[in-house]
Amino acid sequence: MPLKIILAGVGGRMGSMIARLIFQNPEFELGGAFEAPESPYVGKDISDIVGGPKRGIPVEDSLEKVIDKGDVIVDFTFHKASLHHARLNRNYKKPMVIGTTGFSKEELAEIHAIARENFPLVQDYNMSMGVNLLTKLVELTAKVLSEGYDIEIVEAHHRLKKDAPSGTALKLAQAIAKVLNRSDEHFRYCREGIIGERPPLEIGIQTIRGGDIVGEHTVIFAGIGERLELTHRASSRETFARGALRAALWVSDKKPGVYSMLDVLGLKDF
Repeated sequence: MPLKIILAGVGGRMGSMIARLIFQNPEFELGGAFEAPESPYVGKDISDIVGGPKRGIPVEDSLEKVIDKGDVIVDFTFHKASLHHARLNRNYKKPMVIGTTGFSKEELAEIHAIARENFPLVQDYNMSMGVNLLTKLVELTAKVLSEGYDIEIVEAHHRLKKDAPSGTALKLAQAIAKVLNRSDEHFRYCREGIIGERPPLEIGIQTIRGGDIVGEHTVIFAGIGERLELTHRASSRETFARGALRAALWVSDKKPGVYSMLDVLGLKDF
């Protein structure tokens, strides 16, 4: 039996890509899809988004209308919307995959608390295998170059991205901070004017926005006389969409709790 996906934000860049991949893969079936009530896609057939023949799957205007039609909820929407969906799912206990970015600490803490008590959740800011491998490489590098190296993260995305810095940049910074016993108080998001010398414990996070850049992340370890750079470049959103479906398959039979793509890919203890 194929795994039935309930897809949030189906009209968005990630949602539409995931929908196309579902129709290409016999392991999955699109049980239901929905958009924000103001979306022009509401009431239309899913084919108006993914192309091809009519499929008889209307785009609904809320999770409530489709939540009984699938096995796993996949959500790439907006931080407030994802929080609402998690709250609603408290009563249905469907496994969830959330790839939304831009959460506040309080919002993310609430989502995690709900999941731990009610349903299994894969929540991650980046679903690609490459970025998650980069995270482990960055952790190893931070352990080895723990002294005498300044750490900077540079991320670049398309002009339409709403949040900054990217969730992936924060994921990388948090991985480094954990290894080095630092906190987000050491993160530096921008520099301007006469700022003085760079504090030795600072982790810089710089943002670039322009054009149609899918996603680029570089972590720089700058020492005296040498510099090591670790870079991941995404050329298509398909890599994130495939990761999301892989996460949906993985989480479908798990116990309530909060998981990441490191769990999905078996890299947690690598």
